[in-house]
Amino acid sequence: MREPEGEFAVIDKVPLQSVCHREKYHWFVVGTVCVGAFMAALDSSIVNISLPVLKHAFGTRMSTIEWVSLTYLLTLAATIVPFSRLADMYGRRWMYTIGFFVFIVGSLSCGLAASLPVLFGSRIVQALGAAMLQSNSVSIITAATPAKDRGKAIGIQAMAQGVGLSLGPVIGGTFLTFLGWRWIFYVNVPVGIMGTLLGIMLLPADERHPRSGKFDVWGTMVLAPTLVAIVYVLNSGSQADWGSLVMLVCYGVIAAGLTGFWWIERRVPTPIVDLSLFRNRTFVVGNASVALSFAVMYAVMFLAPFYMDDVHHLNALTSGIVLMVIPVGMAIFTPLSGFLADRVGPRLPSVLGMSVVCVGALAISVFTVWYAGVLFAAGFFVIGCGMGVFTPANNSQVMGTLPSSRLGVGGGILNLARTLGMGFGVAMGGLSYQAFLRMYGAIDENRPRMDQMIPAFRDSFLLVGVLALVVVLLLVLGARRSRS
Repeated sequence: MREPEGEFAVIDKVPLQSVCHREKYHWFVVGTVCVGAFMAALDSSIVNISLPVLKHAFGTRMSTIEWVSLTYLLTLAATIVPFSRLADMYGRRWMYTIGFFVFIVGSLSCGLAASLPVLFGSRIVQALGAAMLQSNSVSIITAATPAKDRGKAIGIQAMAQGVGLSLGPVIGGTFLTFLGWRWIFYVNVPVGIMGTLLGIMLLPADERHPRSGKFDVWGTMVLAPTLVAIVYVLNSGSQADWGSLVMLVCYGVIAAGLTGFWWIERRVPTPIVDLSLFRNRTFVVGNASVALSFAVMYAVMFLAPFYMDDVHHLNALTSGIVLMVIPVGMAIFTPLSGFLADRVGPRLPSVLGMSVVCVGALAISVFTVWYAGVLFAAGFFVIGCGMGVFTPANNSQVMGTLPSSRLGVGGGILNLARTLGMGFGVAMGGLSYQAFLRMYGAIDENRPRMDQMIPAFRDSFLLVGVLALVVVLLLVLGARRSRS
């Protein structure tokens, strides 16, 4: 745990003094943050597989029930950076702990929802709690952990996320089969209660800069709708009517919002996002790499179920088990990556991890044509292993370049980059498949022939592999320039 320096002042006390004075106290902090990481990842994977069941339960269309996920994602995108700035100003400990409580309330409300509007509103409450958690998780670990253990600590947190993603389909399938859809939300309540209590007892005392200044209200008012518009456009993906009125409005909001935000942030004394951070090459390259790496992973996870269903007619359970090997690979290799990053530095594991992801994506493109179930799953596992090696090392490098007064905003931007990358990956996967179908002569995209689908899927996975290669080159070039 970092001691207050200079003008920083401790604004509260850790209740369990007997714990916080231990030599290995930072591992208690990491364990507490892992509870939140596990809960958020578990909720994400459970809700995604429950959408078909929710559609039947509420007697609505898939285009409507998709807003169960979309309202959550849009709220998260709009609030994660503002909450990050508030955490830097007023303290991370209590915001993280309150985030647990808000997430519990939202989860309980989701489980009790008797109508779709109530469910949508409850998902917004859940997202607010998740934003408080995600905006603080990496920054709390970075602030509390010595530099020699930082990579290992971030790796353990990433492992908790991977375990949550892996268990989500299994736990969700069990609840949906035997207990009903409401229990996919109730499961968050006991985990959240445990996280809240641990946060109160174990998270470190907050440090606050006495000259943090006022909160940037105008910047927040411009940034929030801009991010909402970006995430909405990305998540519309291949289903979007790109010339529709809604999309045209989004384009206008994005253009005007980015311009206005840049103008405001250069003039306010305490901006919500310190633009000087983007003069830090490591910070920029690290965030761009995070966004593109998650675009790679989510493009694969978007395309693979359609390939397994449309081409090989595998059932949903089998497809889910095959896809589960990606987060399993991540969970296995994230702590090993953190250990390696602490020993040899973060650059080598970052480049190595994305190189492995590239190999996995290219292998899947080959196995799409010469299909063998075990080899196809092995390609997914390789991608998960590569992401597990890349993510902790890259995150450790990014966060290690930030001053303590900007850890919250830096961590929020890192999580936002991941969210944007996920949306871009889904959009890219859908659009590339449709484009390749047309290239191979499919007139009706809803009823393509087998000799059109297979090469379209192959080339789409190949394109994903090329994107992974771009990330590798970005990391290598960024490392060389930072040394020069």
